[in-house]
Amino acid sequence: MLQRTLVILKPSCLMRGLVGEVTRRFEQKGLHLCGMKMCQLTDAQLSEHYAHLSAKPFFQQIKDAMMVTPVIVCCYEGIDAVDVVRSLTGSTNGRKAAPGTIRGDFSMSYQENIVHASDSAENAAIELARFFRPEELFDYAQPLRDFTYAADEF
Repeated sequence: MLQRTLVILKPSCLMRGLVGEVTRRFEQKGLHLCGMKMCQLTDAQLSEHYAHLSAKPFFQQIKDAMMVTPVIVCCYEGIDAVDVVRSLTGSTNGRKAAPGTIRGDFSMSYQENIVHASDSAENAAIELARFFRPEELFDYAQPLRDFTYAADEF
């Protein structure tokens, strides 16, 4: 099923100069970039985004870490995009992430783990609406789609 999902390139990605490498991996896999922008996240946005962690003792620490620098928010589209992106990013804890994944190759931390990726199609829709206005997401021709998917997958 064709899906859209959110990826946030975190401050650790920007500060370590990994934006191009991380973006390259998503593109090389065949995911279609539908939106991308740099923004400075606010405490209010992060309180909403990480509300499921609000009772945890590290809640403020996570929010503070996400505000150190701007981030880059991205929307990627593809068949089963949520699962594909999660596979590419690897386990949340970079020390435990498999080699070959983004976190496995570039992270040694649970928190400074390079990217955020939506964990379900439902959350992807919520998160995309949180960070993008409708006019900031684009539909455009994908001439290589026939070489990315088999005809019966679409």
